[in-house]
Amino acid sequence: MSKMKTHKGAKKRFKVTGSGKVTRRSKNLNHFLEKKSSRRKRRLSGPSEVSAADAPRIKKLLSS
Repeated sequence: MSKMKTHKGAKKRFKVTGSGKVTRRSKNLNHFLEKKSSRRKRRLSGPSEVSAADAPRIKKLLSS
């Protein structure tokens, strides 16, 4: 049986941290930014953690 390939779409969207958690980019930071406060945009700028229920499925997509 051949090797399992990495899901390229998931590779571009998710990252596994050193401790094994899965992170992703926050939503709501693409457009209509003038109406959002600086505080809100600043809080959205960092990575956010994926829920524990979805993490195993994403890790399976990322395993090469």
